[in-house]
Amino acid sequence: MPTNFTVVPVEAQGGERDSAERDAWRQEEEEDNRDRGSGDGISRESSPFINSAEMDRGNMYEGKNMALFEEEMDSNPMVSSLLNKLANYTNVTQGVVEHEADEDSKRKEVKVPRMGTFIGVYLPCLQNILGVILFLRLTWIVGTAGVLESFIIVFMCCACTMLTAISMSAIATNGVVPAGGSYYMISRSLGPEFGGAVGLCFYLGTTFAGAMYILGTIEILLTYISPSAAIFKAEEVGEETEAMLNNMRVYGTCIIILMAIVVFVGVKYVNKLALVFLACVILSIIAIYAGVIKTAIDPPDFPICLLGNRTLSKRSFDVCAKFTERNNETKTTNLWLLFCNSSLPTAMCDDYFSLNNVTEIQGIPGILSGVLIDNLWSTYSEKGSIVEKKNQPSVSGSEDIKIAGRPYVFTDIMTYFTVLVGIYFPSVTGIMAGSNRSGDLKDAQKSIPTGTILAISTTSFIYLSCIVLFGACIEGVVLRDKFGEAVNGNLVVGTLAWPSPWVIVIGSFFSTCGAGLQSLTGAPRLLQAIARDGIVPFIQVFGHGKANGEPTWALLLTAAICEIGILIASLDSVAPILSMFFLMCYMFVNLACAVQTLLRTPNWRPRFKYYHWTLSFLGMSLCLALMFICSWYYALIAMLIAGCIYKYIEYRGAEKEWGDGIRGLSLNAARYALLRVEDGPPHTKNWRPQLLVLLNLDCEQLVKHPRLLSFTSQLKAGKGLTIVGSVLQGTYLDKCVETQKAEENVKALMAVEKTKGFCQIVVSPSFRDGISHLIQSAGLGGMKHNTVLMAWPQSWKQTENHFSWKNFVDTVRETTAAQQALLVAKNIDLFPTNQERFTEGNIDVWWIVHDGGMLMLLPFLLRQHKVWRKCKMRIFTVAQMDDNSIQMKKDLQMFLYHLRLNAEVEVVEMFENDISAFTYEKTLMMEQRSQMLKQMQLSKNEREREIQSITDESRGSVRRKSCSSPQSIGQDVQALLNNDYDKEEAQLIHDRNTASRSAPAVKASVAAAMPEKVQMTWTKEKFVAEKHKNKDTNVSGFKDIFNMKPEWGNLNQSNVRRMHTAVKLNGVVLNKSQHAQLVLLNMPGPPKNRKGDENYMEFLEVLTEGLDRVLLVRGSGREVITIYS
Repeated sequence: MPTNFTVVPVEAQGGERDSAERDAWRQEEEEDNRDRGSGDGISRESSPFINSAEMDRGNMYEGKNMALFEEEMDSNPMVSSLLNKLANYTNVTQGVVEHEADEDSKRKEVKVPRMGTFIGVYLPCLQNILGVILFLRLTWIVGTAGVLESFIIVFMCCACTMLTAISMSAIATNGVVPAGGSYYMISRSLGPEFGGAVGLCFYLGTTFAGAMYILGTIEILLTYISPSAAIFKAEEVGEETEAMLNNMRVYGTCIIILMAIVVFVGVKYVNKLALVFLACVILSIIAIYAGVIKTAIDPPDFPICLLGNRTLSKRSFDVCAKFTERNNETKTTNLWLLFCNSSLPTAMCDDYFSLNNVTEIQGIPGILSGVLIDNLWSTYSEKGSIVEKKNQPSVSGSEDIKIAGRPYVFTDIMTYFTVLVGIYFPSVTGIMAGSNRSGDLKDAQKSIPTGTILAISTTSFIYLSCIVLFGACIEGVVLRDKFGEAVNGNLVVGTLAWPSPWVIVIGSFFSTCGAGLQSLTGAPRLLQAIARDGIVPFIQVFGHGKANGEPTWALLLTAAICEIGILIASLDSVAPILSMFFLMCYMFVNLACAVQTLLRTPNWRPRFKYYHWTLSFLGMSLCLALMFICSWYYALIAMLIAGCIYKYIEYRGAEKEWGDGIRGLSLNAARYALLRVEDGPPHTKNWRPQLLVLLNLDCEQLVKHPRLLSFTSQLKAGKGLTIVGSVLQGTYLDKCVETQKAEENVKALMAVEKTKGFCQIVVSPSFRDGISHLIQSAGLGGMKHNTVLMAWPQSWKQTENHFSWKNFVDTVRETTAAQQALLVAKNIDLFPTNQERFTEGNIDVWWIVHDGGMLMLLPFLLRQHKVWRKCKMRIFTVAQMDDNSIQMKKDLQMFLYHLRLNAEVEVVEMFENDISAFTYEKTLMMEQRSQMLKQMQLSKNEREREIQSITDESRGSVRRKSCSSPQSIGQDVQALLNNDYDKEEAQLIHDRNTASRSAPAVKASVAAAMPEKVQMTWTKEKFVAEKHKNKDTNVSGFKDIFNMKPEWGNLNQSNVRRMHTAVKLNGVVLNKSQHAQLVLLNMPGPPKNRKGDENYMEFLEVLTEGLDRVLLVRGSGREVITIYS
């Protein structure tokens, strides 16, 4: 509660800062504020607790007493300024100026709260709860359902609103509630999605309530005040209902236009007349109780005419008899003419009319008559059936003539319990009228609970007592007579009132008019509040209005929606519609209270203590049950509308962070789920790639390879865990702003590429350590990544970037040590975007070694996405010399069949042929480059000594090789001779500076390295022939060729073999998959000896040379795909 504070200023002990220093300080502060920002791009709520930028900072630091806290005062204000802002805080919705305020005055004034509990909450709730249903339908509900079932209906509805009021009181007393009432409470408790959905449903409910009140007004006018004012008349028997509905539509449209003009022009008159309308309601209720007391002394005279046990409508005749005595003559009455073909006593009459007597009973026998016993039980009926009195003697006749034209009282709708619940429930709505006025209350946290609960208790007593009193005072056939046709067209509840039925008629007419005006006043403001929150983009236009804040556009929309209810025209049909929307609103109020209570959030400290989460859940369950009891299809439609709005806000709406309970509930559910997830690896059937995507950022903190995120979304399709990580080099204190900027850029790109996941930016003194930290610590508990996705370092050969390959190879080693799979996308910039579609092509899988089956799983996941859906999957595997390729193909096809994968299978056989000269040259270039890289890190003297030692060692190795084992490379040299590979061409390959001119030789050597003929099956004869194929080669030329290339003898034979494998595999893959849309290859592991790391990069480069899109796959060592169900 705002309080007047007395602030004693502390005198400044020093002078002011000079102007230059202050200007510099202000400029620095502005820059800091711009840099700091909100961080997440989320707009925050205005609050008195946050130091505003408009505060005069020059006066804040004039003294030296607070110099110790000077640098922190931008974020941590002084207590004096905080208390000053608190004292001036108003909870009226910002930007809304009341209509009755002085429009000429432009200065902002703080509105002084002045209303207490009685005026501000109790009476408005009373006025909104007591209304049209009480006067027009409650007697009919009692007559149809009986006193007992009616009591159950009213008790259920009142219990629902009472439980909702308890939950609402807890929420309303948990802090300051600005004007906006229920919408504000729900949205701030359950979040913008629920708040917007339920707020709009509450708005629709309030709007349809306006339509219901207007229809009630017209019904009172045309049925009980001035029936002759009807425009449409029933020309034939049975058309009365249709004529009445048409009159409702015409008069309703006129009245809604008139009311909209009144609301637009003179809202202040509506507010001032509210007490007059409330006085009408209270006087009407007092008149009912007075009439009940009078029936015990002197019951009113309202005779009811019965034919047998059938109730007759007195609109068509005056005398309740078949014959009357006039001048000592017996003459037939008007009633006789309605059932007979002439006025003669011998006329042909209706069979039932002839066999039964006409009797007259009292419609209001009085409270002491004992009629309560007869009215205890229900009397449900079909549409068009006659209202009949129980326990009344009757003789049924043959109904030769239709009864439709007879003056009976008919039921207009089919009645059963659930229909009556839907029609009655709007009479207990209006419990939030007090909370909607929270901005005008002196002490909202005290007045809202007290006033609302007292109002519900009062109205519940009125409704429950009226049910018993109506059943005890009024005859059953009169209660079931909805429009009072048996009592000369009087309002049924009016017949009970004292001193005159007109008290009720006039009072109910003005109360329904006032309620309609109140709905047309409140609903546009509710829509305006939702629109100004900015959570539903398409209704933001309705947040605008006149200069004084009146919601003009919202009023027009409200009138248009209200017209839909008017066109329905039937009050009994409109009532269940608004019941749905109100029940949904109440259900979410209870849910909000229950969620906040169960979560025990630190900020949940309501002043109202008489609540419990079980009461909130009971209220929520009762609301949901009542929704489906009223009308299950209306309930589903209302829930569908709310669901659509929810998803729309979630998909398109502005991001809001209101500290809502649903977010807290999500955190609790996430915590519970994480604790439930076992820390160990999941079962093979549940395994899916949980990705850690390693991105590279440029100097502007922008992502270098956006296609990596495109590929991620294609691979994941929003399923499983995705963590997008990157590393900034430096210290966190220095890179704080850059980290924030990088995170925003990455999140923005993730939104564009529709990559659903989390972003994690790490600042580390070195890139290597940062990547290691990400691989080790990304994720939480059981939700950790099992696969790392990264791009191939294209610039690893550049001299200025000679450490990138070391980071890459170390990353490969760390993923292996962490038992995580690794995916390396080469030529990532050539990968498709999410908008591209491949209409044909293949995804080729080269299955060289088995490391868990990930090569099989990845194409299947990719083909779920639209980009790759039309690509076919092909699987290639390599057969060695002693393998049976035909059997391998059959086994592989059977394996894929059990895996439920559709793919073409091909087995490729590779010869154990000679190592080509091209392979030697590639290896030589690689090792020379490796030596060069090492020498770049040595000092001048060390470099010279290293070069000398390498030269000496190389020469000695050449001499030893030439003398000892010339056959080690004999077959390769012979192959070189056979291909006319002369000394000059080899020298061209050797020379790195002229590498471009050696391209034809390279192509020739690749062709030489490829097998001339692919054998589909190895036989024993072929094997022996291949083994002894080169026995007769000319050994005499070995030394000559060897002397031509002495460097070859110094090569590491392990590197030669590895290069041979890379060249051979690359040739085979190029032959089969050069035009494939994507090639997946087993990624060989790095050497155990770290001295050969740079050679490892060269091997991978040669292996994938000439391919457009390559995904190198290194499994985690565990099975990720299974043939079992």
